[in-house]
Amino acid sequence: MPTGFLLQPTYRVRNGIPVVQLYGRLEDGRAFAIEDDRFRPYFFVRAADAELLRGDPRAEIQACDLRDFSGSPLVRVVAPVPAAVPPLRDRVAHAGRPTFEADVRFPYRYLIDAGVRAGLAIEGEGTERGGLVHFANPVLAPADVHPELRIVSIDLETEPSASEIWSIAIVGDGIDEVHIAGCGAVPGAIAHADERALLAAATRRIREVDPDLITGWSVVDFDLRILAQRCEALCVPLALGRVPGEMLFQQEFGFTREARAVIPGRAVLDGLALVRDAMRLDDYRLGAVAQLLLGRGKRIAPVADPVAEIVRMYREDPAALVAYNREDARLVLDILAREGLLALAVERSLLSGMQIDRVGASIASFDLLYLPELRRRGYAAPSVVERPLPDLVQGGAVLDSVPGMFAQVAVFDFKSLYPSLIRTLQLDPLAHALAGDDAIVAPGGARFAREGAILPGVIERFLARRAAAKQRGDRHADQAIKIMMNALFGVLGAASCRFFDPAIANAITGFGQEILHRTKNAFEAAGVPVIYGDTDSVFVQLGAHGRDVRVEAESLRGRVQREIAEHIRAAYRVTSHLELELEGIYERFFMPRVRSGRSGSKKRYAGWRDGQLEVVGLESVRRDWPAVARRLQRGMLERAFTDSPPLPFAREVVDAVRRGELDDELVYAKRVRKGAPENYAGTPPPHVQAARKAGARAGPLVRYVITARGPEPVFHGHALPDDIDRAHYVERVLRPIAEAILDPLGLHVEDALGEPRQLGLL
Repeated sequence: MPTGFLLQPTYRVRNGIPVVQLYGRLEDGRAFAIEDDRFRPYFFVRAADAELLRGDPRAEIQACDLRDFSGSPLVRVVAPVPAAVPPLRDRVAHAGRPTFEADVRFPYRYLIDAGVRAGLAIEGEGTERGGLVHFANPVLAPADVHPELRIVSIDLETEPSASEIWSIAIVGDGIDEVHIAGCGAVPGAIAHADERALLAAATRRIREVDPDLITGWSVVDFDLRILAQRCEALCVPLALGRVPGEMLFQQEFGFTREARAVIPGRAVLDGLALVRDAMRLDDYRLGAVAQLLLGRGKRIAPVADPVAEIVRMYREDPAALVAYNREDARLVLDILAREGLLALAVERSLLSGMQIDRVGASIASFDLLYLPELRRRGYAAPSVVERPLPDLVQGGAVLDSVPGMFAQVAVFDFKSLYPSLIRTLQLDPLAHALAGDDAIVAPGGARFAREGAILPGVIERFLARRAAAKQRGDRHADQAIKIMMNALFGVLGAASCRFFDPAIANAITGFGQEILHRTKNAFEAAGVPVIYGDTDSVFVQLGAHGRDVRVEAESLRGRVQREIAEHIRAAYRVTSHLELELEGIYERFFMPRVRSGRSGSKKRYAGWRDGQLEVVGLESVRRDWPAVARRLQRGMLERAFTDSPPLPFAREVVDAVRRGELDDELVYAKRVRKGAPENYAGTPPPHVQAARKAGARAGPLVRYVITARGPEPVFHGHALPDDIDRAHYVERVLRPIAEAILDPLGLHVEDALGEPRQLGLL
């Protein structure tokens, strides 16, 4: 029985009959296509509401043995085609009655009912034609697969206004080519007479290589959109798919609102989106990311105007343009390979069943996990209904902090706190619906049945798979499972989730708050001061020194975990699955005060352990602060933590700024969040003022300096303004950073700034 990896579930209506179409790659290396014309779209209504649809020729009412969460019996409403479902659903909704699972996408409904995810086994005869193994109406089953997918990276070089494509690089499995037009013979490239011939040849080569995945940097919003526009303008058929069909552009409606390109039979993964989802960086331009991760950047001369340089290369040195074009495509593949981002996407798809270009859709992924389990218990889920944005969902607890400099600070945190609470206390939509007299009662009053919950079993399976992944050294599977488990609370707290209920979300955070406060009390009862706590972590100052410090920390960890487990057993009559871990011990630790106040800060601290400085939330790790903030703060902290005087270093940095020696480190970088500078009303913030001055050259990330004339934009390769207001940087950037570190050491910021010190009152 062949097994394979599912890339794309979709459907077509053929002669009035919906046909499910599944595309992917078999483990033996062949591409496959599955078609099934036996399946029909359906949803559920309460049996008492079936009369609302009787007589409608689009609705076939069928008896079923399912119920809603209130216990009311349901009937199945079968429609002839997927397009008939929304009007039938709306007809019921307009009568003020609920529907159930009426918004599940047709191909995903098929996968859920077939019990398969991204890995599947195919029982049936396959026929090879057109480069695909075709299966008609097969029997599908889940399978454990390890796909080897083909990927190509594409990159376009265009005329500055993108009104003409000059060259296209296609690099990846089975191909390493650059196609160029209008330059005659060019070393290292395939030359074409004009743009029309270039487009026809490049699209044909992509089909011939037959990749499963197409990637690039901003490949959806730039390369593929420009390719589609130019093919349309020149009347060149844009056929990139495994089967006939147009490339479509879609906008996701989740938090990221990422654009997607849908190509029949293939998946498009934007390298930029994958990197942005995986890591926080100061600069997401391809050259900057490549330099950071690979140690090499784009192959272009360091000039003030890169666009003009590309024009020059095309006209005067096309071989250089070819090398530049090819390297851009290669950089994307090398970045994804180095960070394991493609392997991570595959694992997330295998785990959730969501197609590989939508694995970030956590709510849809949750449906694919939860709905089959719900069906096995005899229930159907409610349809998603529009709700106002919730403001009733609580966050995790954040304890007041103790500001100052400390030695031997241990950090303890609960391993996967929210999933562990869900597993321990049966925090689950179905358990909430089934709660009776003998229920587990959350701090906010929500009640949960002791049996029948779905999510605890899902989490147990996740944990078993994660342990197996760790044992075999599979970091991608480990990370994929971690992402899925950590997303559970976020999904249940999202208004767009069909299972959203503030009572459930607040039960999870309410139990988390209770556990954090009890943990704090347990440490203090043991005579250990708690410096800070946040959601699932506590920071405590140990009493031991030298070699005994870890022994003390482990002893405390075991004691507190036992006390928490005993509390849960006594209060809720369940066995605790919470696991308190010793995350690490800081030899030195710094908790700053809030600005212009005496209380301790939150979510901002620094520590020193194993000879390394770690900084969280402070100015030196914020992307919108100038580099000089990082220089000063990290330099002072390193000296303070290693018993070297920080004051002389601070004075050196201040003096260097005043002399203009660090002007390159005074650049702010901040994003325009409202789409365009003109969308800001009233007095705009500095970065918006700079963006307005930059005009057409302004990008979403604005780089600027403060001058005597106010904020001025800064461009790569251009000289800085000669009237930088260095006093601004001393007062607004350096002074608060230096003061925060010097004050707990009993030192004075005036000494760092070379100012006379004010005498205190006697």
